[in-house]
Amino acid sequence: MFSKVSRLLYGLILTAFLFFPTPSFGRPVAEDIRIDVPPNGQVRVENQFGNVSAEIWNNSYVSVSAAVEGDRSTRFTRSPIIIDNRDKRLSISVLRTPVDPAAEIHLTVKIPDASRLEIVTTKGRITIRGLSASVVLKSDSGDIHSTLLAPVSANITARAPRGAIRSTLDARPDIDGHSFQARLGTTDRKLDAQTETGQILFSSDGSTQTAASSARQPELVGSNNAQRAAGMPASEVHDEELLEGDVIRVDSQLVTLNMSVIDRSTNRGLTGLGQSDFTLFEDGQEQRIVQFESAGAPFDLVLLIDLSGSTKDVVQLIRSAALRFINAARPADRIAVITFAGEATLVSGLTADRELLRERVNTIDTARGDTKLYDATNFAMNEVLKEAKKSRRSAIVLMSDGLDGSIPGVNGQRGSEHSYQETLKNIQEFDGVIYTLWLNTEYESLSPLDTQPEAFDAGHDRMKEMADSGGGIFYEVKRLEDLAGSYEQVVADLGTVYSLAYRPLNKTRDGKWRAIRIGVNRSNAVARGKRGYYAN
Repeated sequence: MFSKVSRLLYGLILTAFLFFPTPSFGRPVAEDIRIDVPPNGQVRVENQFGNVSAEIWNNSYVSVSAAVEGDRSTRFTRSPIIIDNRDKRLSISVLRTPVDPAAEIHLTVKIPDASRLEIVTTKGRITIRGLSASVVLKSDSGDIHSTLLAPVSANITARAPRGAIRSTLDARPDIDGHSFQARLGTTDRKLDAQTETGQILFSSDGSTQTAASSARQPELVGSNNAQRAAGMPASEVHDEELLEGDVIRVDSQLVTLNMSVIDRSTNRGLTGLGQSDFTLFEDGQEQRIVQFESAGAPFDLVLLIDLSGSTKDVVQLIRSAALRFINAARPADRIAVITFAGEATLVSGLTADRELLRERVNTIDTARGDTKLYDATNFAMNEVLKEAKKSRRSAIVLMSDGLDGSIPGVNGQRGSEHSYQETLKNIQEFDGVIYTLWLNTEYESLSPLDTQPEAFDAGHDRMKEMADSGGGIFYEVKRLEDLAGSYEQVVADLGTVYSLAYRPLNKTRDGKWRAIRIGVNRSNAVARGKRGYYAN
């Protein structure tokens, strides 16, 4: 219940709050495409270069269209829209490479009612009509407008630390102008909206008509069309002539590769290479490289540290080594730190704040529980790096003796729920790079209850295979005192990693292995990275 002062402040905030302007989309540049999504599938839409307008419907597929805001001279060197559809996760993102770098690209999407939806923008406005199984809306500085269909039933939370929140819903929410929480109706469907400096508006359309009742596909508004209400489908475009240069080609498959280029004679990484220095083949057929990042491009890095069986003295050495890694990393690289034994612990999320990282690393302490290496690796890939920006490359740096409790001969331990083969398959499908540092902890086995020599061998070999499958490098760390130097070598090797992407000429998704070969136009040079992927 609000106090009189709180109500007065809230009233002043509402009075000062400006209604959102109706969305203004530019010229249509991509006709709508359809992507099937399984029931309860996850859909993530990220647009760092413009607005997102979404509507919930009861069809089983996603429909997406795009428009560019700018004059007709704007041209794109390649498609800025990337669609990644695998398992139950559909990702729609925008990569902008127009001649006019200031051009904004706006997305219009329709989302199945049963989907779990996340929409992310940087400065762009988010408008959404309807509510799916769960909805998360995030923007750094953009406004958010959610129109809920009557009768309204939802669990709603919102945060705008330096912005403002307004609701016209018939409810008594817990709201202070910067935070909002309300439960309306009896549904378990959740809506969460977050913006750092923008404004959030919740409203109802006052109608029992569902978004799914409209059979039209999302259309785009041309520059000569009238503006439309927030979150409503665009009217059709009939009279606009679309020139070839105005069309953004949208493809549903992009293969991204990360690789180091090594000089055979010195075994050192080569820098300064350009896109023209590479040729790429899939199953022997040459492919066109459509995206290239030099070795100097920043990374999102995850330090994954095995603490199982560590003593206080050992932990102190591990802390010091991790601090050396942080100090050696490039300023533009973001770093996260995860420790694990029986379970994974997120010590620090991805951040470029070196002082914060040092503070968090200094809190690392001994951990209990059996070694669950494979669970921790999957946690790093799925939970930590899923928030990484698409414009950044990703890498996991794993330090362990490899002795997951599931390995035969590792006695008295309960291993990971994820099997080794499942983890290896996930690594092969991971878009980033995995470096492994194998720490030798072998001791003489004097009893059948001790860990057996063959288990240490298996831990070593599996750590090496994980690095090979992840396109990274395997390091043998003979002594814990050598760990810091090995971390610094990893940072140096990361500085020689190039990233390139292509759209396969063979677009069949039959689940089969596709072999990749990369040639480098330099004498004695060899590319070292992933050797292929499964076309799922």
